[in-house]
Amino acid sequence: MSINLLKKTDEELVCLYAGGDHDAFAVLMNRHQDKIYTYIYLLVRNRQLAEDIFQDTFIKVVTSIKQQRYADSGKFVAWVNRIAHNLIIDYFRREQGENTVSHTDFDYDVFNSVKLSDTNVEEELVQAQLLNNVAHMVDFLPDSQRDVVKMRYYDDLSFKEIADKTGVSINTALGRMRYALINMRKMAEENNMVLKI
Repeated sequence: MSINLLKKTDEELVCLYAGGDHDAFAVLMNRHQDKIYTYIYLLVRNRQLAEDIFQDTFIKVVTSIKQQRYADSGKFVAWVNRIAHNLIIDYFRREQGENTVSHTDFDYDVFNSVKLSDTNVEEELVQAQLLNNVAHMVDFLPDSQRDVVKMRYYDDLSFKEIADKTGVSINTALGRMRYALINMRKMAEENNMVLKI
């Protein structure tokens, strides 16, 4: 990794990564991962959940940058935190089975803010199309990668639970997910499939 990369701004690194420079993304991660993880942890107050949401956040960050959907010039961390916040809201909605959740650790209820939870019909259609595309691609993955994707996104298991269930380390489970996503992105590009998130 060149020292030159370390001197670049977040926006320059995003552009380099979008153009295929993976070292640029490593610099971005190293620069901001502690801050972003802390932000998530302060909201969820659970280490395992924070790690899972952190991982899911960066999956969305990678996908969005690759699709040229990053436009918040000068505000990379704020953009990533918004993605994380939406994932946190989605998690608590699923847990509660309703649109609101009470969180007594805060003076105000961050999860009940209308600004943070707006969705529209278009977003729901895009999400449905994404799930449809992903379902088709998952079947073409190697067995070990397919199992991790299904357990994570269909069974909603944490990476620790996946590791325990498959008899591998958490790092191996994370690695399989990473390779699954790389393979699915290649399939999407080769077949002109939409992978909007």
